[in-house]
Amino acid sequence: MNAPLRDTNQDYAIRIDPLKGVVRAWHGETLLAESSNAKVMYETRLSPTIYFPREDVCIDLSDPSRLQTFCPFKGTATYRDILFAEKTKPNGVWSYDSPMPESFQIAGHVGFMSDTELRIDLGSNALNPPKEGNISGPIVDWLMRGASSHKTPEDLTRALAEKLLEHGVAISRLSIMIWSLHPMIAGRHYIWNKGVEELSTFAPSYEIHDHPAFVDSPLDHVSRGLGGVRQRIGPDAKDDHYGIIADLREQGATDYVAMPLQFSDGQTNVLTLTCDHPDGFTTANLGLIFECSAIISRLFEVFTLRENSQSLLETYIGKRTGARVLGGEIRRGDGDEIDAAIMFCDLRGSSRLVTEIGQGSYIDTLNRFFETATDAVHEHGGEVLKFIGDAVLAVFPADGDPDRARDESLAAAREIVSRLSKLEDVAFPVECAIGLAYGRVTYGNVGSQERLDFTVIGHAANVAARLGDHGKTCGHRIVATADFDAPENATKALGDVILHNVPAPVTCIAVSADLCCSE
Repeated sequence: MNAPLRDTNQDYAIRIDPLKGVVRAWHGETLLAESSNAKVMYETRLSPTIYFPREDVCIDLSDPSRLQTFCPFKGTATYRDILFAEKTKPNGVWSYDSPMPESFQIAGHVGFMSDTELRIDLGSNALNPPKEGNISGPIVDWLMRGASSHKTPEDLTRALAEKLLEHGVAISRLSIMIWSLHPMIAGRHYIWNKGVEELSTFAPSYEIHDHPAFVDSPLDHVSRGLGGVRQRIGPDAKDDHYGIIADLREQGATDYVAMPLQFSDGQTNVLTLTCDHPDGFTTANLGLIFECSAIISRLFEVFTLRENSQSLLETYIGKRTGARVLGGEIRRGDGDEIDAAIMFCDLRGSSRLVTEIGQGSYIDTLNRFFETATDAVHEHGGEVLKFIGDAVLAVFPADGDPDRARDESLAAAREIVSRLSKLEDVAFPVECAIGLAYGRVTYGNVGSQERLDFTVIGHAANVAARLGDHGKTCGHRIVATADFDAPENATKALGDVILHNVPAPVTCIAVSADLCCSE
Protein backbone atom coordinates (compact mmCIF):
# COMPACT_ATOMS: atom_id res chain seq x y z
CA MET A 1 0.00 0.00 0.00
CA ASN A 2 1.31 3.43 -0.89
CA ALA A 3 -1.81 5.31 -1.96
CA PRO A 4 -2.82 8.84 -0.93
CA LEU A 5 -4.97 8.89 2.16
CA ARG A 6 -7.59 11.48 1.19
CA ASP A 7 -9.05 13.39 -1.73
CA THR A 8 -6.23 14.95 -3.73
CA ASN A 9 -7.57 18.49 -3.19
CA GLN A 10 -6.74 18.08 0.49
CA ASP A 11 -3.31 16.48 0.09
CA TYR A 12 -0.02 18.22 0.55
CA ALA A 13 0.94 18.97 -3.05
CA ILE A 14 3.45 20.56 -5.41
CA ARG A 15 2.35 21.98 -8.75
CA ILE A 16 4.67 23.56 -11.32
CA ASP A 17 3.14 25.63 -14.15
CA PRO A 18 4.85 27.34 -17.11
CA LEU A 19 4.43 31.12 -17.32
CA LYS A 20 3.45 32.83 -20.57
CA GLY A 21 5.42 35.53 -22.33
CA VAL A 22 8.44 37.28 -20.90
CA VAL A 23 9.03 37.26 -17.14
CA ARG A 24 11.78 39.37 -15.55
CA ALA A 25 13.48 39.51 -12.17
CA TRP A 26 14.96 42.79 -10.93
CA HIS A 27 17.08 43.75 -7.97
CA GLY A 28 16.56 47.45 -7.69
CA GLU A 29 17.49 48.74 -11.14
CA THR A 30 19.59 45.69 -12.04
CA LEU A 31 18.05 43.04 -14.30
CA LEU A 32 18.73 39.61 -12.84
CA ALA A 33 16.95 37.36 -15.33
CA GLU A 34 14.70 37.61 -18.40
CA SER A 35 12.97 34.55 -19.82
CA SER A 36 10.11 33.27 -21.94
CA ASN A 37 10.41 29.89 -20.20
CA ALA A 38 10.00 30.82 -16.55
CA LYS A 39 7.94 28.61 -14.25
CA VAL A 40 6.02 29.03 -11.03
CA MET A 41 5.99 26.45 -8.25
CA TYR A 42 2.97 26.20 -5.95
CA GLU A 43 3.62 24.22 -2.78
CA THR A 44 1.26 23.71 0.11
CA ARG A 45 1.73 26.37 2.81
CA LEU A 46 4.42 28.24 0.85
CA SER A 47 4.27 31.37 -1.27
CA PRO A 48 4.51 30.83 -5.06
CA THR A 49 8.13 30.73 -6.24
CA ILE A 50 9.32 31.82 -9.69
CA TYR A 51 12.09 29.80 -11.35
CA PHE A 52 14.17 30.98 -14.33
CA PRO A 53 16.24 28.81 -16.69
CA ARG A 54 19.90 29.14 -15.77
CA GLU A 55 20.80 30.29 -19.27
CA ASP A 56 18.42 33.25 -18.96
CA VAL A 57 20.16 34.73 -15.92
CA CYS A 58 21.58 38.14 -16.90
CA ILE A 59 24.08 38.70 -14.09
CA ASP A 60 27.25 37.01 -12.99
CA LEU A 61 27.02 34.31 -10.36
CA SER A 62 29.77 32.79 -8.25
CA ASP A 63 30.71 29.14 -8.08
CA PRO A 64 28.59 27.12 -5.64
CA SER A 65 29.04 28.27 -2.04
CA ARG A 66 29.39 25.96 0.94
CA LEU A 67 25.73 26.38 1.87
CA GLN A 68 23.36 23.55 1.04
CA THR A 69 19.83 22.97 2.24
CA PHE A 70 17.52 20.03 1.72
CA CYS A 71 13.84 19.63 1.00
CA PRO A 72 12.10 16.24 1.02
CA PHE A 73 10.08 17.25 -2.06
CA LYS A 74 12.68 19.16 -4.09
CA GLY A 75 16.04 17.69 -3.11
CA THR A 76 19.37 19.38 -2.40
CA ALA A 77 19.54 23.13 -2.96
CA THR A 78 22.87 24.56 -4.12
CA TYR A 79 23.55 28.27 -3.52
CA ARG A 80 25.58 30.88 -5.41
CA ASP A 81 26.43 34.49 -4.71
CA ILE A 82 25.08 37.25 -6.98
CA LEU A 83 28.03 39.32 -8.19
CA PHE A 84 26.85 42.90 -8.62
CA ALA A 85 29.24 45.54 -9.93
CA GLU A 86 29.78 47.14 -6.53
CA LYS A 87 28.68 44.46 -4.07
CA THR A 88 27.97 40.78 -3.62
CA LYS A 89 24.73 39.25 -2.40
CA PRO A 90 25.82 36.08 -0.59
CA ASN A 91 23.79 32.98 -1.42
CA GLY A 92 21.37 35.10 -3.42
CA VAL A 93 20.48 32.31 -5.89
CA TRP A 94 19.59 28.68 -5.36
CA SER A 95 18.99 25.76 -7.69
CA TYR A 96 18.00 22.11 -7.44
CA ASP A 97 20.43 20.50 -9.83
CA SER A 98 19.07 16.97 -9.26
CA PRO A 99 15.52 17.56 -8.05
CA MET A 100 13.17 14.90 -6.72
CA PRO A 101 10.58 13.43 -9.13
CA GLU A 102 7.88 15.72 -7.72
CA SER A 103 9.94 18.72 -8.86
CA PHE A 104 11.78 17.48 -11.95
CA GLN A 105 10.47 20.43 -14.01
CA ILE A 106 12.77 22.90 -12.19
CA ALA A 107 15.97 21.05 -13.09
CA GLY A 108 18.32 23.61 -14.68
CA HIS A 109 16.38 26.52 -13.16
CA VAL A 110 17.26 29.01 -10.43
CA GLY A 111 15.29 30.97 -7.89
CA PHE A 112 16.24 34.32 -6.34
CA MET A 113 16.30 34.95 -2.58
CA SER A 114 13.63 37.44 -1.64
CA ASP A 115 14.51 40.79 -0.07
CA THR A 116 13.17 44.35 -0.14
CA GLU A 117 14.84 45.09 -3.49
CA LEU A 118 13.79 41.95 -5.36
CA ARG A 119 10.97 42.52 -7.83
CA ILE A 120 9.40 39.97 -10.20
CA ASP A 121 7.72 41.35 -13.34
CA LEU A 122 5.22 38.66 -14.32
CA GLY A 123 4.18 40.42 -17.55
CA SER A 124 0.70 39.20 -18.55
CA ASN A 125 0.68 36.36 -16.03
CA ALA A 126 -1.50 36.17 -12.95
CA LEU A 127 -0.60 33.72 -10.21
CA ASN A 128 -3.22 31.10 -9.50
CA PRO A 129 -2.25 29.21 -6.33
CA PRO A 130 -4.44 26.27 -5.38
CA LYS A 131 -7.04 26.90 -2.72
CA GLU A 132 -5.74 25.81 0.65
CA GLY A 133 -7.43 22.71 1.97
CA ASN A 134 -7.43 21.22 5.41
CA ILE A 135 -5.01 18.35 5.65
CA SER A 136 -6.92 15.94 7.79
CA GLY A 137 -7.72 12.28 8.04
CA PRO A 138 -7.34 9.29 10.34
CA ILE A 139 -3.71 9.96 11.26
CA VAL A 140 -4.43 13.57 12.21
CA ASP A 141 -7.44 12.42 14.22
CA TRP A 142 -5.27 9.91 16.05
CA LEU A 143 -2.55 12.48 16.77
CA MET A 144 -5.15 14.88 18.15
CA ARG A 145 -7.15 12.36 20.17
CA GLY A 146 -5.36 9.09 20.77
CA ALA A 147 -1.60 9.63 20.67
CA SER A 148 -1.47 11.33 24.08
CA SER A 149 -2.72 8.14 25.76
CA HIS A 150 0.71 6.56 25.29
CA LYS A 151 2.73 6.92 28.48
CA THR A 152 6.29 6.55 27.20
CA PRO A 153 8.22 7.83 24.17
CA GLU A 154 8.92 4.22 23.20
CA ASP A 155 5.21 3.41 23.09
CA LEU A 156 4.46 6.58 21.13
CA THR A 157 7.19 5.83 18.57
CA ARG A 158 5.86 2.32 18.01
CA ALA A 159 2.24 3.50 17.80
CA LEU A 160 3.11 6.28 15.33
CA ALA A 161 4.93 3.86 13.01
CA GLU A 162 2.15 1.30 13.14
CA LYS A 163 -0.51 3.95 12.53
CA LEU A 164 1.32 5.24 9.44
CA LEU A 165 1.69 1.71 8.13
CA GLU A 166 -1.96 0.93 8.83
CA HIS A 167 -3.13 3.91 6.80
CA GLY A 168 -1.10 3.37 3.68
CA VAL A 169 2.33 4.94 4.26
CA ALA A 170 4.84 2.32 3.15
CA ILE A 171 7.42 2.68 5.91
CA SER A 172 9.88 -0.05 6.77
CA ARG A 173 11.78 1.93 9.41
CA LEU A 174 11.04 4.97 11.57
CA SER A 175 13.35 6.65 14.03
CA ILE A 176 13.11 9.57 16.44
CA MET A 177 16.25 11.29 17.75
CA ILE A 178 15.59 13.56 20.74
CA TRP A 179 18.41 15.54 22.33
CA SER A 180 18.56 15.53 26.13
CA LEU A 181 19.54 17.85 28.94
CA HIS A 182 21.61 15.32 30.85
CA PRO A 183 25.20 15.44 32.16
CA MET A 184 26.17 12.14 30.52
CA ILE A 185 23.56 11.34 27.84
CA ALA A 186 23.44 13.43 24.68
CA GLY A 187 20.02 12.17 23.66
CA ARG A 188 17.74 9.23 23.10
CA HIS A 189 17.29 7.50 19.75
CA TYR A 190 14.18 5.36 19.24
CA ILE A 191 14.19 3.06 16.19
CA TRP A 192 11.21 1.05 14.93
CA ASN A 193 11.66 -1.59 12.23
CA LYS A 194 8.76 -3.27 10.47
CA GLY A 195 8.37 -6.89 11.51
CA VAL A 196 10.59 -6.52 14.57
CA GLU A 197 8.70 -6.81 17.83
CA GLU A 198 11.13 -4.91 20.04
CA LEU A 199 11.79 -1.21 19.62
CA SER A 200 15.50 -0.31 19.72
CA THR A 201 16.43 2.48 22.10
CA PHE A 202 19.88 4.06 22.31
CA ALA A 203 21.20 6.69 24.73
CA PRO A 204 24.48 7.90 23.20
CA SER A 205 26.98 9.90 25.24
CA TYR A 206 28.26 13.30 24.11
CA GLU A 207 31.07 11.57 22.25
CA ILE A 208 28.48 10.97 19.52
CA HIS A 209 29.20 14.44 18.17
CA ASP A 210 32.75 13.34 17.29
CA HIS A 211 31.91 9.80 16.15
CA PRO A 212 32.57 9.19 12.43
CA ALA A 213 29.19 7.45 12.00
CA PHE A 214 27.39 10.57 13.22
CA VAL A 215 29.46 13.38 11.75
CA ASP A 216 28.00 14.39 8.38
CA SER A 217 25.13 11.95 8.85
CA PRO A 218 21.49 12.92 8.21
CA LEU A 219 20.99 13.19 12.00
CA ASP A 220 23.92 15.58 12.25
CA HIS A 221 22.81 17.59 9.22
CA VAL A 222 19.22 18.08 10.37
CA SER A 223 20.21 18.76 14.00
CA ARG A 224 22.44 21.61 12.87
CA GLY A 225 19.44 23.35 11.37
CA LEU A 226 20.40 22.78 7.73
CA GLY A 227 16.99 21.47 6.70
CA GLY A 228 15.66 18.04 5.84
CA VAL A 229 17.24 15.25 3.83
CA ARG A 230 15.67 13.03 1.20
CA GLN A 231 17.48 10.41 -0.82
CA ARG A 232 16.25 7.78 -3.24
CA ILE A 233 17.77 4.37 -2.55
CA GLY A 234 16.67 2.23 -5.48
CA PRO A 235 19.18 0.10 -7.43
CA ASP A 236 19.70 2.91 -9.95
CA ALA A 237 20.38 5.54 -7.27
CA LYS A 238 24.06 5.30 -6.43
CA ASP A 239 24.48 8.46 -4.32
CA ASP A 240 25.71 7.03 -1.00
CA HIS A 241 26.92 10.30 0.49
CA TYR A 242 25.47 9.16 3.82
CA GLY A 243 26.75 5.86 5.17
CA ILE A 244 23.32 4.67 6.26
CA ILE A 245 22.02 4.68 2.68
CA ALA A 246 24.05 1.65 1.55
CA ASP A 247 22.88 -0.26 4.63
CA LEU A 248 19.25 0.58 3.94
CA ARG A 249 19.58 -0.42 0.28
CA GLU A 250 20.74 -3.87 1.34
CA GLN A 251 17.57 -4.12 3.45
CA GLY A 252 15.37 -3.40 0.42
CA ALA A 253 14.66 0.28 1.10
CA THR A 254 13.81 2.59 -1.80
CA ASP A 255 13.44 6.05 -0.25
CA TYR A 256 14.78 7.83 2.85
CA VAL A 257 13.74 11.06 4.54
CA ALA A 258 15.06 12.90 7.59
CA MET A 259 13.12 15.94 8.74
CA PRO A 260 13.39 18.29 11.73
CA LEU A 261 11.21 17.98 14.82
CA GLN A 262 11.33 21.45 16.31
CA PHE A 263 10.75 21.93 20.03
CA SER A 264 9.23 25.15 21.36
CA ASP A 265 12.64 26.30 22.69
CA GLY A 266 14.22 25.99 19.23
CA GLN A 267 15.91 22.63 19.82
CA THR A 268 16.04 20.67 16.57
CA ASN A 269 15.44 16.93 16.86
CA VAL A 270 15.13 14.46 13.99
CA LEU A 271 12.46 12.19 12.54
CA THR A 272 13.58 9.71 9.88
CA LEU A 273 11.42 7.58 7.62
CA THR A 274 12.46 4.76 5.31
CA CYS A 275 10.22 3.42 2.54
CA ASP A 276 10.18 -0.03 0.94
CA HIS A 277 7.60 0.62 -1.81
CA PRO A 278 9.10 0.38 -5.33
CA ASP A 279 7.98 3.93 -6.13
CA GLY A 280 9.12 5.44 -2.83
CA PHE A 281 7.04 7.87 -0.81
CA THR A 282 4.15 9.71 -2.44
CA THR A 283 4.11 13.48 -2.12
CA ALA A 284 0.73 13.28 -0.39
CA ASN A 285 1.81 10.80 2.26
CA LEU A 286 5.17 12.41 2.92
CA GLY A 287 3.54 15.82 2.94
CA LEU A 288 1.04 14.64 5.53
CA ILE A 289 3.86 13.66 7.89
CA PHE A 290 5.62 16.94 7.17
CA GLU A 291 2.45 18.84 8.08
CA CYS A 292 1.96 16.79 11.26
CA SER A 293 5.56 17.16 12.42
CA ALA A 294 4.69 20.07 14.72
CA ILE A 295 2.12 17.93 16.57
CA ILE A 296 4.54 15.00 16.75
CA SER A 297 7.19 17.35 18.14
CA ARG A 298 4.91 18.59 20.91
CA LEU A 299 4.02 15.05 21.96
CA PHE A 300 7.67 14.11 22.29
CA GLU A 301 8.50 17.43 23.91
CA VAL A 302 6.16 16.60 26.80
CA PHE A 303 8.09 13.38 27.47
CA THR A 304 11.42 15.16 27.10
CA LEU A 305 10.53 18.01 29.45
CA ARG A 306 9.63 15.54 32.18
CA GLU A 307 12.73 13.46 31.54
CA ASN A 308 14.92 16.59 31.57
CA SER A 309 13.31 17.76 34.80
CA GLN A 310 13.92 14.39 36.42
CA SER A 311 17.49 14.29 35.12
CA LEU A 312 18.30 17.77 36.41
CA LEU A 313 16.72 17.12 39.80
CA GLU A 314 18.60 13.84 40.18
CA THR A 315 21.83 15.53 39.09
CA TYR A 316 21.56 18.45 41.48
CA ILE A 317 19.72 17.07 44.52
CA GLY A 318 19.80 13.27 44.17
CA LYS A 319 17.54 10.53 42.85
CA ARG A 320 15.35 9.99 45.92
CA THR A 321 15.04 13.70 46.67
CA GLY A 322 14.45 14.56 43.02
CA ALA A 323 11.56 12.10 42.87
CA ARG A 324 9.97 13.77 45.90
CA VAL A 325 10.26 17.24 44.37
CA LEU A 326 8.95 16.03 41.00
CA GLY A 327 6.12 14.34 42.88
CA GLY A 328 4.92 17.68 44.19
CA GLU A 329 6.88 18.45 47.36
CA ILE A 330 7.78 21.96 46.23
CA ARG A 331 6.40 24.19 48.98
CA ARG A 332 8.42 25.55 51.86
CA GLY A 333 7.85 23.23 54.81
CA ASP A 334 7.01 20.19 52.69
CA GLY A 335 8.90 17.16 53.97
CA ASP A 336 9.06 14.49 56.64
CA GLU A 337 10.79 13.70 59.88
CA ILE A 338 12.88 10.60 59.29
CA ASP A 339 15.44 8.54 61.18
CA ALA A 340 18.67 8.39 59.23
CA ALA A 341 22.43 8.09 59.38
CA ILE A 342 24.04 11.33 58.25
CA MET A 343 27.47 11.53 56.65
CA PHE A 344 29.54 14.67 56.33
CA CYS A 345 32.66 14.02 54.25
CA ASP A 346 35.16 16.86 53.94
CA LEU A 347 38.23 17.14 51.71
CA ARG A 348 41.29 17.78 53.85
CA GLY A 349 43.82 20.51 53.10
CA SER A 350 41.80 22.41 50.49
CA SER A 351 43.49 25.76 51.08
CA ARG A 352 46.91 24.17 50.81
CA LEU A 353 45.90 22.26 47.69
CA VAL A 354 44.74 25.40 45.88
CA THR A 355 48.04 27.12 46.67
CA GLU A 356 50.29 24.21 45.76
CA ILE A 357 48.66 22.75 42.65
CA GLY A 358 46.75 25.75 41.21
CA GLN A 359 43.08 26.40 40.67
CA GLY A 360 42.64 24.24 37.56
CA SER A 361 44.29 21.14 39.03
CA TYR A 362 42.45 21.71 42.30
CA ILE A 363 39.05 21.68 40.55
CA ASP A 364 40.00 18.43 38.80
CA THR A 365 41.03 16.92 42.15
CA LEU A 366 37.85 18.17 43.80
CA ASN A 367 35.72 16.55 41.10
CA ARG A 368 37.56 13.24 41.54
CA PHE A 369 36.88 13.48 45.29
CA PHE A 370 33.18 14.19 44.77
CA GLU A 371 32.85 11.37 42.25
CA THR A 372 34.56 8.88 44.57
CA ALA A 373 32.40 9.83 47.55
CA THR A 374 29.17 9.83 45.51
CA ASP A 375 29.80 6.39 44.02
CA ALA A 376 30.45 4.85 47.44
CA VAL A 377 27.37 6.48 49.01
CA HIS A 378 25.07 5.30 46.21
CA GLU A 379 26.49 1.77 46.27
CA HIS A 380 25.50 1.51 49.93
CA GLY A 381 21.95 2.78 49.55
CA GLY A 382 22.56 6.39 50.56
CA GLU A 383 21.97 9.61 48.71
CA VAL A 384 24.20 12.62 48.27
CA LEU A 385 22.04 15.62 49.10
CA LYS A 386 24.52 18.32 48.19
CA PHE A 387 28.10 19.45 47.84
CA ILE A 388 28.92 22.19 50.35
CA GLY A 389 32.15 23.86 49.29
CA ASP A 390 34.61 20.96 49.40
CA ALA A 391 32.36 18.67 51.47
CA VAL A 392 29.70 16.05 50.77
CA LEU A 393 26.46 15.79 52.75
CA ALA A 394 24.79 12.38 52.43
CA VAL A 395 21.80 10.70 54.05
CA PHE A 396 21.10 7.00 54.68
CA PRO A 397 17.39 6.72 55.63
CA ALA A 398 16.67 4.00 58.18
CA ASP A 399 13.31 2.96 56.77
CA GLY A 400 12.67 1.00 59.97
CA ASP A 401 16.14 -0.56 60.22
CA PRO A 402 18.56 1.76 62.07
CA ASP A 403 21.33 -0.85 62.33
CA ARG A 404 21.36 -1.26 58.55
CA ALA A 405 21.51 2.52 58.01
CA ARG A 406 24.47 2.85 60.39
CA ASP A 407 26.26 -0.17 58.90
CA GLU A 408 25.81 1.00 55.32
CA SER A 409 26.95 4.55 56.06
CA LEU A 410 30.02 3.23 57.86
CA ALA A 411 30.80 0.85 54.99
CA ALA A 412 30.47 3.74 52.55
CA ALA A 413 32.83 5.85 54.68
CA ARG A 414 35.46 3.10 54.63
CA GLU A 415 35.06 2.73 50.85
CA ILE A 416 35.61 6.45 50.36
CA VAL A 417 38.84 6.49 52.39
CA SER A 418 40.13 3.37 50.64
CA ARG A 419 39.34 4.57 47.13
CA LEU A 420 40.78 8.03 47.70
CA SER A 421 44.08 6.45 48.77
CA LYS A 422 44.24 4.59 45.44
CA LEU A 423 43.40 7.48 43.11
CA GLU A 424 45.74 7.77 40.17
CA ASP A 425 46.54 10.73 37.92
CA VAL A 426 45.90 13.29 40.67
CA ALA A 427 48.26 16.16 41.37
CA PHE A 428 48.31 15.56 45.14
CA PRO A 429 47.35 12.78 47.57
CA VAL A 430 43.65 13.11 48.40
CA GLU A 431 42.51 12.67 51.99
CA CYS A 432 39.23 13.28 53.75
CA ALA A 433 37.65 13.64 57.17
CA ILE A 434 34.28 11.95 57.70
CA GLY A 435 31.74 12.50 60.45
CA LEU A 436 28.83 10.06 61.06
CA ALA A 437 25.81 10.52 63.27
CA TYR A 438 22.40 8.91 63.58
CA GLY A 439 19.10 10.44 64.64
CA ARG A 440 15.83 12.06 63.70
CA VAL A 441 16.09 14.84 61.10
CA THR A 442 13.69 16.91 59.04
CA TYR A 443 14.03 15.90 55.40
CA GLY A 444 12.38 18.50 53.20
CA ASN A 445 12.17 22.05 51.88
CA VAL A 446 13.60 25.02 53.74
CA GLY A 447 14.48 28.50 52.57
CA SER A 448 12.81 31.66 51.35
CA GLN A 449 9.58 31.84 49.39
CA GLU A 450 11.48 32.17 46.12
CA ARG A 451 14.59 30.09 46.80
CA LEU A 452 14.24 26.67 48.38
CA ASP A 453 16.70 23.99 49.40
CA PHE A 454 15.78 20.33 49.90
CA THR A 455 18.02 19.15 52.72
CA VAL A 456 18.23 17.55 56.17
CA ILE A 457 17.96 19.70 59.27
CA GLY A 458 18.45 18.44 62.80
CA HIS A 459 20.81 17.55 65.60
CA ALA A 460 22.30 14.53 63.79
CA ALA A 461 23.19 16.61 60.73
CA ASN A 462 24.91 19.23 62.88
CA VAL A 463 26.80 16.60 64.88
CA ALA A 464 28.02 14.78 61.73
CA ALA A 465 29.49 18.00 60.34
CA ARG A 466 31.21 18.82 63.65
CA LEU A 467 32.60 15.29 64.02
CA GLY A 468 34.24 15.62 60.65
CA ASP A 469 35.94 18.81 61.84
CA HIS A 470 36.98 17.10 65.07
CA GLY A 471 38.55 14.25 63.08
CA LYS A 472 40.84 16.75 61.35
CA THR A 473 42.16 18.08 64.66
CA CYS A 474 42.64 14.70 66.34
CA GLY A 475 44.06 12.91 63.29
CA HIS A 476 41.25 10.40 62.58
CA ARG A 477 39.70 9.99 59.16
CA ILE A 478 36.33 8.59 60.35
CA VAL A 479 34.70 9.79 63.57
CA ALA A 480 31.20 8.66 64.58
CA THR A 481 28.84 8.84 67.50
CA ALA A 482 29.11 6.00 69.99
CA ASP A 483 26.02 4.18 68.66
CA PHE A 484 28.09 3.21 65.62
CA ASP A 485 30.31 1.06 67.80
CA ALA A 486 30.07 -2.70 67.32
CA PRO A 487 32.33 -5.65 68.20
CA GLU A 488 33.17 -6.31 64.56
CA ASN A 489 34.34 -2.72 63.99
CA ALA A 490 37.90 -1.65 64.75
CA THR A 491 37.25 1.46 66.84
CA LYS A 492 38.86 3.69 69.40
CA ALA A 493 36.85 5.45 72.11
CA LEU A 494 37.32 9.22 72.11
CA GLY A 495 35.13 9.89 75.12
CA ASP A 496 32.84 12.86 75.54
CA VAL A 497 33.85 15.56 73.09
CA ILE A 498 32.76 19.20 73.14
CA LEU A 499 31.82 20.21 69.61
CA HIS A 500 31.33 23.70 68.26
CA ASN A 501 27.67 24.84 68.35
CA VAL A 502 26.55 21.53 69.91
CA PRO A 503 25.00 22.21 73.34
CA ALA A 504 26.16 19.05 75.13
CA PRO A 505 29.27 16.89 74.88
CA VAL A 506 28.98 14.02 72.41
CA THR A 507 30.32 10.55 73.13
CA CYS A 508 32.15 9.48 70.00
CA ILE A 509 34.55 6.93 68.55
CA ALA A 510 37.22 6.85 65.89
CA VAL A 511 36.57 4.12 63.32
CA SER A 512 39.37 2.48 61.41
CA ALA A 513 39.15 2.80 57.66
CA ASP A 514 40.58 -0.72 57.56
CA LEU A 515 38.63 -3.48 59.31
CA CYS A 516 41.85 -5.33 60.04
CA CYS A 517 43.47 -2.74 62.25
CA SER A 518 42.62 0.23 64.43
CA GLU A 519 43.96 3.72 64.00
